[in-house]
Amino acid sequence: MKEISCGFLWLVLFFQLVVIRAEIYIVTLEGEPVVSYRGGVDGFEATASESDEKIDVTSEAVISYARHLEKKHDMLLGLLFQGGTYTKLYSYRHLINGFAVHVSPEQAEILRRAPGVKSVERDWKVRRLTTHTPQFLGLPTEVWPTGGGHDKAGEDIVIGFVDSGVYPYHPSFAAHEIEPYGPVPKYRGKCEVDPDTKRSFCNGKIVGAQHFAKAAIAAGAFNPSVDYASPMDGDGHGSHIAAIAAGNNGIPVRLHGYEFGKASGMAPRARIAVYKALYRFFGGFVADVMAAIDQAVHDGIDILNLSVGPNSPPAATKTTFLNPFDAALLSAVKAGIFVAQAAGNGGPFPKTVLSYSPWITSVAAAIDDRRYKNHLFLGNGKILPGIGLSPATHPNKTYALVSSNDVLLDSSVIRFSPSDCQRPEVLNRRLVEGNILLCGYSFNFVVGTASIKRVSETAKRLGAAGFVLVVENITPGTKFDPVPSSTPGIVITDVSKSLELINYYNISTSRDWTGRVKSFGAKGSIGDGLKPILHKSAPQVALFSARGPNIKDYSFQDADLLKPDILAPGSLIWAAWARNGTDEPNYEGEGFAMISGTSMAAPHIAGIAALIKQKHPRWSPAAIKSALMTTTTTIDRGGRPLQAQQYTGSSEETTLVTATPFDYGSGHVDPRAALDPGLIFDAGYSDYLGFLCTTPGINAHEIMNYTHSPCNYSIGHPSNLNTPSVTISHLVGTQTVTRTVTNVAHEETYTITARMAPDIAIEVSPPAMTLLPGASRKFSVTLTPRSLTGSYSFGEVLLKGTRGHKVRIPVVAMGYKR
Repeated sequence: MKEISCGFLWLVLFFQLVVIRAEIYIVTLEGEPVVSYRGGVDGFEATASESDEKIDVTSEAVISYARHLEKKHDMLLGLLFQGGTYTKLYSYRHLINGFAVHVSPEQAEILRRAPGVKSVERDWKVRRLTTHTPQFLGLPTEVWPTGGGHDKAGEDIVIGFVDSGVYPYHPSFAAHEIEPYGPVPKYRGKCEVDPDTKRSFCNGKIVGAQHFAKAAIAAGAFNPSVDYASPMDGDGHGSHIAAIAAGNNGIPVRLHGYEFGKASGMAPRARIAVYKALYRFFGGFVADVMAAIDQAVHDGIDILNLSVGPNSPPAATKTTFLNPFDAALLSAVKAGIFVAQAAGNGGPFPKTVLSYSPWITSVAAAIDDRRYKNHLFLGNGKILPGIGLSPATHPNKTYALVSSNDVLLDSSVIRFSPSDCQRPEVLNRRLVEGNILLCGYSFNFVVGTASIKRVSETAKRLGAAGFVLVVENITPGTKFDPVPSSTPGIVITDVSKSLELINYYNISTSRDWTGRVKSFGAKGSIGDGLKPILHKSAPQVALFSARGPNIKDYSFQDADLLKPDILAPGSLIWAAWARNGTDEPNYEGEGFAMISGTSMAAPHIAGIAALIKQKHPRWSPAAIKSALMTTTTTIDRGGRPLQAQQYTGSSEETTLVTATPFDYGSGHVDPRAALDPGLIFDAGYSDYLGFLCTTPGINAHEIMNYTHSPCNYSIGHPSNLNTPSVTISHLVGTQTVTRTVTNVAHEETYTITARMAPDIAIEVSPPAMTLLPGASRKFSVTLTPRSLTGSYSFGEVLLKGTRGHKVRIPVVAMGYKR
């Protein structure tokens, strides 16, 4: 009996050890996925299309071959391992041929050595990259009317969102009260049912809703009571993103009894397909995200929005362009899907972009022309600027200022960090009532354990006339956004102004010999912060927006490819919020939120891409990307070159500097011009393979592993990829690159000119060309270093047409000695 017990105990410990040590791996196999299978397997017809366009997933050939791949995945695992010692999470069949599996590191090693296995990579995490903009971008007056008005803008275009889900009951996603939606025959997605209400997540506006969490569950990160085992958005981020791209038009934004305008998506008639793979506390796992992307392409989406990216460059692969995530997106583009991805929020530092590949449109974040400001008026006549999206205190009246540290109930409550005003029960209502409460901005606000919303609630509960949040020092990464409040309130974000306030308070406050306050002599009042101010110095590149140069490998070597691609509004964006969302403590329980991030910039581009797709349904993803990029502006509303927010020296204070393509890519999006670009720079799957095959440091075997294609197509140099930008990171001597343009308008003659910073000479040839409708022509750009500065030089090539089209592409190069 004892022997059996010990044996059983050993077995339990063994399996515990296996479970504890098990990790998620993404395995790719020999054999082409559906999107690129050209035949060759007995009994299975080819499934790849001749050109880069959507596959017909309803065809018998696709269904049969996809089933064949999944059987092979199961067979391999069954041959290698005993049942119960592994868990297959997903089979990837359409974009890559492989699977995600939960196994021990020893089992992963066995998989690595198995015949037919190309790569085995440990799963890694991704994270969220976290209205007035339709008017700012000219959509209501200049774009929507050309497509039949806002009630037709984006009609029958399906945008897929791989994010944190959706709050389906929000008016931004309602299907009633507007013209009924018809079916979308090309879309075949599923609609999960809310386990609580038993109602479908879909309603005609939302046409697909699924969730992916097998990797999160296997990793032990998933908590169904918080994360929801459904497409329900328990975070807020996903609802916000979907509403920016495709939310209904004219939805009143109401908080705390005030209306902050009307919200609208960029393509308000577009359909929404939800693929939840992100969760509140841990972000998401690539295995889940890839399963979501694979499903989205299978279902027939037109546009894919990814306000999500890796935490860092992938360490397991030799290049940033080749990993399971980017390889899946390359196949998505081959299937005709336009992909918009947030560039990252690691700015303003260089090489922080987290979206690397040429087949993806990487979006940087801009500040638009709407700013919210407020002022604190002191009894000594000083006026201190700050931010506070709140009403004013009573006009023509001043109030005593009382510091939270001076109105404690007793000294024992110090352990509750009372200075940040999160707990009204530790403050003396008798001393606070009718006065303005002064609170301290601590690190708790940065990490999210304290919120301005709770300060406002504390002030309201104690009967304060208002509150002031005083910032005495700024922690790196601190971002001050105005937060709506029904109680008059302001945050003094300038440290020097905060010190002025503290000095005035200390001088004016009378104390006894123990330090206890005898009388509060400091007075003040809070201005009206509800009305926005429109600035001409817009757009500007936001401080947090990730910057180039782009990198090609984990050692951060520069790539011959410009990133980010484009700039779009991403700061202080009003949009829908999940009432049960918890991502932003300041908006818990609210129906709308105003937040910032390249996460908010990407869906602007996704929605505008939907408008272009609606007008030009046969255009490739590269053509849509080209139309967006070549028609941008690099001038702000005041007629000056675009500015970028940057830190002053080593301090945390910000300033404005002249922006470069590493800040904004090609420039700030112009939707009206993008609908009629004149010329496009087109590219397809074979062109991207040529780019990979000519990028130094990538061997043909690695490319074959991920693309199932040999390197039999070369473009000579990666800079020759037909993108609407030119980047040469290592210019040695004279180098000439070529570009091909295709006329998508009437016959037009274009003159071609170029300019460049003096360190590098630039020439273009020919100086002019005439193109018939649909015709393509090549031109060349020749660069020669004049002096070696050790830094990049910037310029542009401009093609100016006789019918008024202007096509501009940025040029970036750094010269080296031979």
